[in-house]
Amino acid sequence: MSDDDDAETAADSGRLDRTTMETIGRRAATAPLVESWQFEPDRIAPRSLVLTLDATAYPSAVDAARIDVHWFVTGDYYFHYVEERGSSRFQCRWDRHPKADAPRNHFHPAPDAGGAEPSPLGDHHLDVLFSVLDWVAERVEQRYDESERG
Repeated sequence: MSDDDDAETAADSGRLDRTTMETIGRRAATAPLVESWQFEPDRIAPRSLVLTLDATAYPSAVDAARIDVHWFVTGDYYFHYVEERGSSRFQCRWDRHPKADAPRNHFHPAPDAGGAEPSPLGDHHLDVLFSVLDWVAERVEQRYDESERG
């Protein structure tokens, strides 16, 4: 996913919904895999909400993981999952915004968040959050299965 794609999404979707993003952060903090949440660069002028995931929940090959969240006053959003392993990144992204060549709700699949396919995620912020966190829990299990196979 390029920075140009991020800029296009933000420009098309309007202002960030700080209240909803704070609710997402507070609710995410109740999930076992979420270590912390914070606005970047800060709460006064956020550009994103960062959910830092507990790296100790992953096999040792994973150095860090996070979910970057943008929720807009229009109800559009994106949740960008990033997993870092050494110098490589595994990433995917769930979006809801107008896109000429994809459905309004779409998914940019791993490992590089390229392309777009339909997404089953809805439009309520807590449903989206917990669906993404369920996906992350499955991803952690998958990483353990991969590490056991060698």
